[in-house]
Amino acid sequence: MKKINETDNWNDREWAAAAAWLSGEDNGDGENARILAGEEADIMKKWNDLKYSEEKPVDIDKAWVKLNGRIEAAERPVMPLPFKRTPFLTTIARIAAMVLIVAALGWLLFEVAAPQKITLTSDSDQKNLEALLSDGSTVFLNRNSSLTYPKNFMSGTRKVSLKGEAFFDIAPDEEHPFIIDAGKAKIRVLGTSFNVITENADNEVEVYVASGKVMVTSVDGAGSLTLEPEYVGKVSGRNVTQERNSNVNYLAWHTGMLSYDGECLEVVFEDLKRAYNIEVRVADPEINDFRLTSPFEQQSQDTIIKLICTTFGLRSVREGNTYILFR
Repeated sequence: MKKINETDNWNDREWAAAAAWLSGEDNGDGENARILAGEEADIMKKWNDLKYSEEKPVDIDKAWVKLNGRIEAAERPVMPLPFKRTPFLTTIARIAAMVLIVAALGWLLFEVAAPQKITLTSDSDQKNLEALLSDGSTVFLNRNSSLTYPKNFMSGTRKVSLKGEAFFDIAPDEEHPFIIDAGKAKIRVLGTSFNVITENADNEVEVYVASGKVMVTSVDGAGSLTLEPEYVGKVSGRNVTQERNSNVNYLAWHTGMLSYDGECLEVVFEDLKRAYNIEVRVADPEINDFRLTSPFEQQSQDTIIKLICTTFGLRSVREGNTYILFR
């Protein structure tokens, strides 16, 4: 024999009263809600577990604001014509109220389960700003860069987004690929170390692999390639290309080490800008052609300029963060 519940004979107003009390909008005695609690124990348990969870407070008013609006709208008839309630309409009202309650529970579960996002941003005088991710991976940001990542990786993949430049040292995990949203490209790895520039001087995404393998794909999926160590991949629109790296100082911004063996000063000055944020201008264009053989390792800006000037018999004037060299 089918069990007869008291709520089987409820009208719309009684269902609305129960839902309003559950949402916190009604501070009355909650008699309708208690009746519903007795008959729908499973739903009420889920509701209370969420409502009084200490792990992450939930804004109940926000969760139920749409529900209450729909209940209030339902209480205002379009035409004030009396009508006789039928069992069919009562059943529909009950189903509608229960659907709204279950939908609200689903929204609350999503809010509780959604991973907390963290954004780390470096300013113009910061480099190697370190982010330690929950999987053991480490990311080092160059100047004027930002990394957004979840406090804890909770899905099948490990996903982050980057703007600017960073060096990644990724913990191996074959079952959970590490994916970087680099704006114009997607980068996928399992465990490796590599450098990413989301926008180089030619408005390309640039990836340099130090160890392991890295898959680089254009944002529309049209172009894709797998990079081996010592290769640089570039993504421009739908085109993806690669070439072997010939710059021994490619990672100087991260390592702080520069080494030259007969390199022209024009290239040296470009590297100093990238590695040490030193801006160098020359009063005589011929100075750019002078050849330098020397290492630099974590020296101050003034020391580096003095070494160059001493080597070539030059003088320098500093204007802000810019050095002007002349004979």
